[in-house]
Amino acid sequence: MIKQPRFKKAILTALTMLVSMSSLMLPAQAADDNLVAVRGSFFDFTDDPWKHIGHEEESARFFADGMLVIDNGIIKAFGPYSEIVSKYPKAKVTTIQDRLILPGFIDGHVHFPQTRVLGAYGQQLLPWLQQWIFPEETKYKDPTYAKEGVKHYFDNMLAGGTTTVLDYGTAFPTAVEAFFDEAGNRNMRVICGIGGIDRNVPKTFMTPPDMFYTESKRLIEKYHGKGRNLYAITPRFAYGDSPELLQKCSQLHKEFPDCWVNTHISENPTETRSAPLEHGVRDYLGCYEKYGLVGPKFVAGHGVWLSDSEYARLSKAGATVSVCPVSNLFLGSGLFRLGRATDPNSRVRLVFGTDMGGGNRFSMLSVLDQMYKVGMCNNTMLDGSLDPSRQDDSAAERNKLNAYRAFYSLTLGGAQGLYLDDKIGNFEPGKEADFVVLDWKGGPPATAWHQSLICDRPTTMDQAASLLFGVYSVGDDRAVDETWIYGKRQYKKGK
Repeated sequence: MIKQPRFKKAILTALTMLVSMSSLMLPAQAADDNLVAVRGSFFDFTDDPWKHIGHEEESARFFADGMLVIDNGIIKAFGPYSEIVSKYPKAKVTTIQDRLILPGFIDGHVHFPQTRVLGAYGQQLLPWLQQWIFPEETKYKDPTYAKEGVKHYFDNMLAGGTTTVLDYGTAFPTAVEAFFDEAGNRNMRVICGIGGIDRNVPKTFMTPPDMFYTESKRLIEKYHGKGRNLYAITPRFAYGDSPELLQKCSQLHKEFPDCWVNTHISENPTETRSAPLEHGVRDYLGCYEKYGLVGPKFVAGHGVWLSDSEYARLSKAGATVSVCPVSNLFLGSGLFRLGRATDPNSRVRLVFGTDMGGGNRFSMLSVLDQMYKVGMCNNTMLDGSLDPSRQDDSAAERNKLNAYRAFYSLTLGGAQGLYLDDKIGNFEPGKEADFVVLDWKGGPPATAWHQSLICDRPTTMDQAASLLFGVYSVGDDRAVDETWIYGKRQYKKGK
């Protein structure tokens, strides 16, 4: 028989434990009070649609009535509204109607100091650089000019639905610092670096190898991994880089192996022929292989004139090509071989980019529009109707950019290309909450008419995909209604 005092003590102990447990639960409940949730129609990807040819819908997810729960910028839950809402009753819900919500667009090739020379007329790459780009970028020596230009740059990015960028920077460290500081103010995920170049440029624009190394190292230590900033060791392009400068890139790459390497490759026929001769190698990719730069997190812009051998080596190395159809057409550089890059026998990681200002748009939707047309031209050249000896039905089909392939390339595909798919690219819990809200009736009047033929509001994945194709083939960046960064709305059309 339990004595009375011992019984009372046991009850008091149990009550104390219950109070203690309740106090431990309070912070979790308080955290629930701070959760942000978005309700609407969501479309994202879980796999590469080129792995599901003929059944691309198997790579995607669509919730006509979905819910995204965000905790301090990080996705906490995602799925059908009916399944999620009861689990987070205290979350503050924003409902977005008559829109499609996708992960934020990733621009994998862009130049912030070219913001104010968009659409320069009538030159191919090398004379265009000399006449327009180097003089404009030299103005970014002035911190005030750089700060203003960077602000306009990010304003345009957000208005186009772009939430992540890989930028080539410029030769001047103060301008790159202005870029990182402004990105930090907006909490955007960015990768950038000093653009190293010491050949075939004006003396005022050169980055001597020792200066490039010292300043790159300083900025890596200051910015890389701080907030959402990441650093790219950036040899501008092999045609403009001496062996000494590329050796400094190699040294930085060994010292900071978690940084990216960002450069250009095989954009224009003239530089594609000239660069290997200057570096004593057999092809353009060899210029970078010679210094041990090619591997994961190596991103090479354009690749219009890559050989099959170079594609195979890029694939084996786990390297990435950034696809820039807008600038390739604007500067007359050529047609990117999308079917070759997506060959399952030697698939190359891809990220799409505007290449603004060689590209004359900030909008990734314009990139899709132009890549669709490039792909259709490639399809014609490979379907046997032009030259039966070149017929390759599989490659011809892989060149066709349907809505699944297109928006995968701007979201999860781009994240995989940049080795950031653990952080961004789709709505998986644990990832960063960057997303874009698309109005499928936005843009010119013809857009609304075209979309009304499909449906007033998508209820199936097929309908959603059809609307998305129309967004980039008939519409334009006016379809971007909102852009959210790290769980907060930072752009709203008309405001």
